[in-house]
Amino acid sequence: MKILHTADWHLGKKLDHFSRLEEQRQVLSEICVIADAHNVDIVIVAGDLFDTFNPPIEAVDLLYKTLKKLTNNGKRPVIAIAGNHDSPDRIDSPNPLARECGILFVGNPDVTIPLITIENGFAITKSENGFLEIKLPHYDFPIRIITTPYANEMRLKIYLGSEDKEDQLNQLLQDSWAALADKYCDTKGVNILTTHLYILKRGGEILEEPDGEKPLRIGNADIVYTDCIPHQMQYTALGHLHRFQNVGGHGSPVVYSSSPLSYSFSEAGQDKKVVLIEAEPNNAVQYTAIPLQSGRVLHRKRFDSLDEAVKWLLENPYCLVELTLVSDTFIASQDLKRIHESHDGIIHIIPVLIKSDNDELQTLKVNLEQDIQGLFTDYFKSKHKQEPNDELLDLFNEIIGTQSINE
Repeated sequence: MKILHTADWHLGKKLDHFSRLEEQRQVLSEICVIADAHNVDIVIVAGDLFDTFNPPIEAVDLLYKTLKKLTNNGKRPVIAIAGNHDSPDRIDSPNPLARECGILFVGNPDVTIPLITIENGFAITKSENGFLEIKLPHYDFPIRIITTPYANEMRLKIYLGSEDKEDQLNQLLQDSWAALADKYCDTKGVNILTTHLYILKRGGEILEEPDGEKPLRIGNADIVYTDCIPHQMQYTALGHLHRFQNVGGHGSPVVYSSSPLSYSFSEAGQDKKVVLIEAEPNNAVQYTAIPLQSGRVLHRKRFDSLDEAVKWLLENPYCLVELTLVSDTFIASQDLKRIHESHDGIIHIIPVLIKSDNDELQTLKVNLEQDIQGLFTDYFKSKHKQEPNDELLDLFNEIIGTQSINE
């Protein structure tokens, strides 16, 4: 049985002011091609389908069209759970219609998906809060999936039925998962867990959450450890962290698949992937990370020459750039215009001014007898350890002239 694991689509997300929607269309189309090319039997999307609780209509449209395409006309079940960026009620709301198309949404941890049979497709043969068993027509064994979408600690306790509000999150999840695994997950089927949580190997290094993300880890209170995962699970499909990694600490893989695109400059240089899992009952799974090719690459570039910066920008048009320019003077407006005209993917320009070591400037004394432009020049040199350029002086004179007219 082949299972495709992906997560953290963040549909509708922008990088500062720059929309990523067209890149998202391209990469989701690529994921659909991968699913078909490898004859995938099931797709798991492990949370953060959208970037906000109220996504733009274009993002909603893209999600439904992509999931519908991934179902292969209802023959391939697609399980999509909510992440911390998603509104759980929004994820659950289209469930009745979506199920008929082969899309199984799980927004809240207490969702029970009804038993159904999709015509010419699959059947849900067992179901309980946070669990479903699926039977595919071309396999003589089922797949069992424990689903835990994101919820904060208090909501998880409520949804999972804990009366003791002092229960630790790890113990609560361990007990809930173990009860489902012991009840349903024997060695005669494939057993998978999918969740959108911050999961860590006990004693392992703290894994960095992506820049700009809503953090799940507050101190150590919200860390879930891999030793909570039932031993019956053959693979755990995670969402939240945007770098592909096997967390470890369990007898089977515990994997963050990565986001399909780099969504912050802290992710520059990361290879984005989906994970293809090959599984059969009572055996270790084989999994392969498949690199994704779509989308603009993110670069952090630093130049001390404007000409070199422009040359690189012209040679690398299809990327998004955080550009640091080192200079001994402020960047003039015509230079900024030249930079922006050379590339349409500049997100940030960070000027770095090199302060002069000139002893004369370091010990500068202000001559109070000079005119206001001279005073401004001396002030500027004392503040920034360099001479103001002509453009700044012209702007200063314009301000002074306007003030004089108003007076």
